[in-house]
Amino acid sequence: MDNPRAEIAAPEEQTLLAPPPGSTPEPPKPKTSKKEEKPASRGRRWWVYAATIILLVWGVFFWSRMHSASATAQKAAAAKGGGRGAGAVATPVVATQAVTGNIGVYVTGLGAITPIYTVIVKSRVDGQLMKVNFKEGDLAHQGDPLIEIDPRPYEAVLEQTEGQLARDQALLANARVDVTRYQTLLAQDAIPEQQLTTQRAVVSQYEGTVKNDQGLVDAARLNVTYSHIVSPLTGIVGLRLVDPGNIVHASDANGMLVITQIQPISVIFTISEDQLPPILQKIRAGQTLQVEAWDRELKNKLATGSLETLDNQIDQTTGTLKARATFANDNRALYPNQFVNARLLQQEKTGVTLLASAAIQRNTNNTYVYLIKPDNTVTVRNITVGTTEGDQSEIPSGLTPGDKIVMTGVDKLQEGSKVAPTMNGAK
Repeated sequence: MDNPRAEIAAPEEQTLLAPPPGSTPEPPKPKTSKKEEKPASRGRRWWVYAATIILLVWGVFFWSRMHSASATAQKAAAAKGGGRGAGAVATPVVATQAVTGNIGVYVTGLGAITPIYTVIVKSRVDGQLMKVNFKEGDLAHQGDPLIEIDPRPYEAVLEQTEGQLARDQALLANARVDVTRYQTLLAQDAIPEQQLTTQRAVVSQYEGTVKNDQGLVDAARLNVTYSHIVSPLTGIVGLRLVDPGNIVHASDANGMLVITQIQPISVIFTISEDQLPPILQKIRAGQTLQVEAWDRELKNKLATGSLETLDNQIDQTTGTLKARATFANDNRALYPNQFVNARLLQQEKTGVTLLASAAIQRNTNNTYVYLIKPDNTVTVRNITVGTTEGDQSEIPSGLTPGDKIVMTGVDKLQEGSKVAPTMNGAK
């Protein structure tokens, strides 16, 4: 039998069923149109999408945190294992090698470039400065003409003295002839002996006059020579202090120019009295000690020379002794009054074990290095350090030539760590 509720007409013809007897009829629900349902359904969809996106973001965040924590734990476990396991990760490091070589023991002192000779050129005659034959800053050689002073007054005096000399020489010659004639007459008893004696005295008088005249000639000629001033030594000409046209005097306090010898040149530096005994021992043995001149920052070597001499007394206020070293200075790298650091080579150690200073580690108790073993694991090795020169250090004990030492990357290492070494300087 068919259900009468199934026979329902089209929506526009549908009618409400009658309520059962005894029941209160419900009021009819208002119809909702399709246009009113669409905004509500869209709003619910957007909430679902937003919630889904938020959940995905939080999921990715928690996954990344867990993955990072897992990786950190793995690294910590690898580090704690120290590379002893078969799957340990090797730490990349830069290594260097202990070698056999020579190293010097130096004594360093503060010094200043001091010329061996410095000359203030002054005039030795009075007169007008006529000409300057030098250029400031040039290298003047010994004997080169420098300054011309008016020589004419001194040339005139020279002529006068030469004329007086010629006259007196003629008188002397005549007096000597008379002496010869008087000797002949005296032999014939024609004149008294006193006349011959007097004539001989006249000859001696003229000889003295001629000698005096010769001295006047030499003095006048010397003044003419002083009018042409030449360089007394080979050196650098300083700034001109007097211009041409000025009158100069021999009594002037200031000179006309200064010439400084720079080839060779010297360095005067100080050394401590505690460092003096071994230096004196080598000097007394006849050894020549090498001295290097370095710039103010001890970064660039300027020249190499040798120790010339030591001062004769120690300065009691500073406990230091002055020393002079000479340098050829062929390239003119050293300049007068320049400040330098002088390094005196006191001893040369040969055939010692050397290591780069950057590979040496220190703590409050020990000085040590990380030695790389043949299986590329490291071990801590205590060492002793001797002389340090530049970036090299002497290792008297603890290492042998050929040992490989970690130079950079030690902050990640401990006893037994596995390393992947790259030798310093390798390409």
